[in-house]
Amino acid sequence: MKKSVEATAKTNAGVLRSAQNDRDLWRRDSSVIRSMVVAGVMSGTSADGVDVAVCRISPARVKGGTPVVKLLGHVGVAYPKTVRAAVLGAMDAEAISVAELAQLNWLLGEVYAEAVELAQTRMGVKVALVGCHGQTVYHQGAAEKYLGRALRATWQTGEAAVIAERLRVPVVSDFRPADIAAGGQGAPLVPMLDYCMFRSAKVSRVLQNLGGIGNLTAIPAGAGVDGVMAFDTGPGNMVIDECMRRLYEREFDEGGAVAESGNVLTNVVEKVLKEKYFSALPPKSCGREQFGEAFVSRFIAMCRKADGREDRDEDVVATATALTAASIVDAYRRFIWGHVGQVAPRSPVEFVVAGGGTKNDVLMRMLRDGLEPLSVKVRMMEELGVPAQAKEAVAFALLAWLSWNVLPGNVPTATGARRSVVLGKVCRG
Repeated sequence: MKKSVEATAKTNAGVLRSAQNDRDLWRRDSSVIRSMVVAGVMSGTSADGVDVAVCRISPARVKGGTPVVKLLGHVGVAYPKTVRAAVLGAMDAEAISVAELAQLNWLLGEVYAEAVELAQTRMGVKVALVGCHGQTVYHQGAAEKYLGRALRATWQTGEAAVIAERLRVPVVSDFRPADIAAGGQGAPLVPMLDYCMFRSAKVSRVLQNLGGIGNLTAIPAGAGVDGVMAFDTGPGNMVIDECMRRLYEREFDEGGAVAESGNVLTNVVEKVLKEKYFSALPPKSCGREQFGEAFVSRFIAMCRKADGREDRDEDVVATATALTAASIVDAYRRFIWGHVGQVAPRSPVEFVVAGGGTKNDVLMRMLRDGLEPLSVKVRMMEELGVPAQAKEAVAFALLAWLSWNVLPGNVPTATGARRSVVLGKVCRG
């Protein structure tokens, strides 16, 4: 299997260039590409743990079609408390030793390998390839000056060589840099999966992920890959979780219970939504650099000032929850409504939600209340056959399969890259 896939990679190198010239990523003889069982590994900005999705990925069934992705199973593994603390401490850190960063890199390699081993055992399968996103500790999608040069930068940690050695299979990791090198923001990368699995000839779909950061993909009915729009909407669970840690010493607001007991400070939400990130045109991406600890300190201070009471912690959490919902609705109004209407003016619109935030009942209610007046039907990812928590891991399984076959995995209309590129770096097991 390994030799045939490597031969395929060489054969496809020339085909890739012509496919890009034709603006058709999938126009090739699919008979030279084989089906593979691939594990996708994802640990997001919430740093709550690792998701592993085991998928069978096959070449397109028809000429000009997209790869076929079938989810075989999903396993979620929580980070141990000490590991989570180390991960959160490394994210956008102002001061941390090189030794700690190196040790965390190798530790996470072990954690990811163990998670894949667990998935294999539970599902009774052996994977042929692993796609590991790694843990983002820094992401700067927009160029900033450093030593006289304008640079973008990103860093995902978690040693792929450890995973490859433990499992004795190839591992594709470090997906974002190739897109950044091609002028993109390195995010979002999930739109390729969204296009392959969820596009529709008759229904326009907006696929919203509620991880630490919120991100969406808009696919107008009948659109090609060039019609896809995707970007980060702003905070997902990140601000809510950090407020819960500071005010209640809890990791998250289970079911939205604390938010339910509080009052939303609408003037704070409106003030935050006037900040630069929300009005910036896509493509755009964000992370803890924009909505991490410094933002939360400022946000809590704004809530205290607006509320006039120090003891109303529940109002802070309610307002953080409302900010996430309002930022998503605002993004839909600003950027998606017109895009879908222009490309597919008479198609119904489905808003499909995935990610850990779907477990927050109050957040989901706020989201429905904001979108339904816009004639948008809110659905859960499970209704389309993929568990909400598994979706991003499935995406990295697909991206690994594409990379192994020397096929591009980014969507330039989503990331802003100059061209389609093959993503990731390979460690051979």
